[in-house]
Amino acid sequence: MFENFWGNRHITDAIEQMIAQDRLSQTLLFSGPEGVGKATLARRLGARLLGHPEKIEHDDLSLAHNLDIVADREKWTAEKRNDDPLFFSSHPDFVTFAPDGPLRQISIPQSRLIKERAPFLPHHGSRRIFLIDHVDRANDQAANSLLKTLEEPPPHLILIMTAENAYDLLPTVRSRAVPFQFAPLSPDEMRQFVRARALDQAERRMALAAGSPGVAVSLDLEIYDKRRAAMLLLLQVAAGAAPFANWIPVSEAIGRSKSDKIDFYLKVLYELLRDLLLLHEGTGEIRNVDIRRDLDALAAKIQFAWIRKAVGLVDEVARMIRRNIQKTIALDALILELRAM
Repeated sequence: MFENFWGNRHITDAIEQMIAQDRLSQTLLFSGPEGVGKATLARRLGARLLGHPEKIEHDDLSLAHNLDIVADREKWTAEKRNDDPLFFSSHPDFVTFAPDGPLRQISIPQSRLIKERAPFLPHHGSRRIFLIDHVDRANDQAANSLLKTLEEPPPHLILIMTAENAYDLLPTVRSRAVPFQFAPLSPDEMRQFVRARALDQAERRMALAAGSPGVAVSLDLEIYDKRRAAMLLLLQVAAGAAPFANWIPVSEAIGRSKSDKIDFYLKVLYELLRDLLLLHEGTGEIRNVDIRRDLDALAAKIQFAWIRKAVGLVDEVARMIRRNIQKTIALDALILELRAM
């Protein structure tokens, strides 16, 4: 079995069977929610086939030293990043390609590098593994550049791609991989996980992680609360429960922050909208239990159509940030459009 891997037993069993029968597919697609274990299982599989797990785990993208590398590259010019495409390879035969730059995308130079290095023979043994993390963040050009490698991988190469939603990929990319859909862990599995990791504020982490052990571990509750307070105020202003003037200093603070990506705020905003929908419809368990009084008051002021409109607008902002739109303008516009309803 795969050591220290939690949940999705149907996937680990299927891969175990492939290995036992020497029929492991050369192209695998792991899809599912953030933090549910897609890249973790890719590394565990790499360690199983290549050995030296300590080297492979050194390239876990959630580790502080790797987060620092990715964050530092955001300050580089596009030309410099294109001349030096991002990859991690502490183990010479396990190479991780991660989203790069301010927009956190898989770039065309990275796709070309994958194509160039695919024929290279293993340093040791008979296999090399390429992990393309968040392949759903490759634009059409970068994805098309990957196709040749996906269509005809050399015999020694195993390609593992991860994506939150497989259907965000081009059909031509999706059809060339054996798909594995990862599900959130059950409440019992999550309890066992947080107990094994001795996580603080375990119940709250479990509620906010929604079945994703990686989120439960990495969640900085202090930072989350700061972002949640900002997005709760955004919704209160958008619903007419607070004056627009209250939002201005918060908007300015978000705009000044270089490290706080709008993506982080949008994730929190989606969670709040989910809770509002459940409260409005009177069904299901909310995740932000500690601010239920505020959410109850807000849910009483809005209609289902407002929530649906809000989700659509957040989706639109999420699409626009890939075009590098100014984050405060996008959030201000979202508020104004909802206040007009």
